[in-house]
Amino acid sequence: MAQALLKTVIDNPYVPHIQQGHKVLSVQGLCKAYGENRVLDNVSFDLHAGELVAVIGRSGAGKSTLLHMLNGTISASKGAIISAEQHDVVKLNSRQMREWRSACGMIFQDFCLVPRLDVLTNVLLGRLSQTSTLKSFFKVFSETDRAQAIELLQWMNMLPQALQRAENLSGGQMQRVAICRALMQNPKILLADEPVASLDPKNTKRIMDVLRQVSEQGISVMVNLHSIELVKNYCTRVIGIQRGKVLFDGHPAQLTDGLLHELYGDEINQLH
Repeated sequence: MAQALLKTVIDNPYVPHIQQGHKVLSVQGLCKAYGENRVLDNVSFDLHAGELVAVIGRSGAGKSTLLHMLNGTISASKGAIISAEQHDVVKLNSRQMREWRSACGMIFQDFCLVPRLDVLTNVLLGRLSQTSTLKSFFKVFSETDRAQAIELLQWMNMLPQALQRAENLSGGQMQRVAICRALMQNPKILLADEPVASLDPKNTKRIMDVLRQVSEQGISVMVNLHSIELVKNYCTRVIGIQRGKVLFDGHPAQLTDGLLHELYGDEINQLH
């Protein structure tokens, strides 16, 4: 039984293949304001299956706010977020929003793992939207869910740490566990808020390789990045935000020095 559960995902990819290229999300005139401070201002774009999209811009431009709004953890002041099923995410009720957050997974900057729980259970918590709170509390998960969690951890080279507490992991290991948890939701869209901000070069490459592999399975990936080198090496598209507005939306190869200076201003020298 154990050997069956540990069958490698190289031969059997765990992610359901999604048809590449079709529209999975349409953002229309999205705005977010806190009093007089408009964080996002009339943001519009479409997202397609299999894209790996970088969101770039200087600190405070609205990048993280945008990702959180797409996931529904921050409400919109105005505008619409239309899913592939033609539902407006902005108008979803609590039950529908729970379902949406399963389809639109989020990898948070601070990982949001439960420190005292073991790694395997943290990954299984990705099934919360399909499992009752009571069952989750008593760690009652199906054999199918456990098999998928084990496959994910093996794919991430984290299986030896499966029974360790999350609080004992390194930053890079925590990030890999957070990605596994998000993928347990079987999402169509994966959002990553600065997933490599605190990682060393080795773990940065590992995480970016993973995100690219996920996008190649047809899952749409949007990632908030500060490294232009990573944007150009990994991403198929880049959205540049300046003061809450979309200044650029195109291929990374089209990013000129002048455009980057316009996006980042005095922060341009901090880019790498």
